[in-house]
Amino acid sequence: QVQLVESGGGLVQAGDSLRLSCTASGRTSGSAKMGWFRQAPGKEREFVAAIRRSDGGTYYADSVKGRFTISRDNSKNTMDLQMTGLKPEDTAVYYCAVGGSFYVLADPRGYDYWGQGTQVTVSS
Repeated sequence: QVQLVESGGGLVQAGDSLRLSCTASGRTSGSAKMGWFRQAPGKEREFVAAIRRSDGGTYYADSVKGRFTISRDNSKNTMDLQMTGLKPEDTAVYYCAVGGSFYVLADPRGYDYWGQGTQVTVSS
């Protein structure tokens, strides 16, 4: 079992920056990737960014590319999402997730464990 706890959400204005963090505990040695997803009210959960454990390779949704940066510290089992140039459409609950090596990075089916989520609200 893996437990995930997100932190860092909040209310910001358009153009501001925010940094989300995710701390993993438990049996994390089998996790090949970590990722961030988000879900806005009335919408389906969507992929935001992911990072591979082995080589640190990253992948981003087009909507956040160039504005968000994902990073991780394997020694501390933490993962961050630095968000800059925030827009009102970034408003959502953000979830961190970990998974094995199956499925591509952006596919939620490849993630076995999920955090409870942290709210990010961007006002215009």
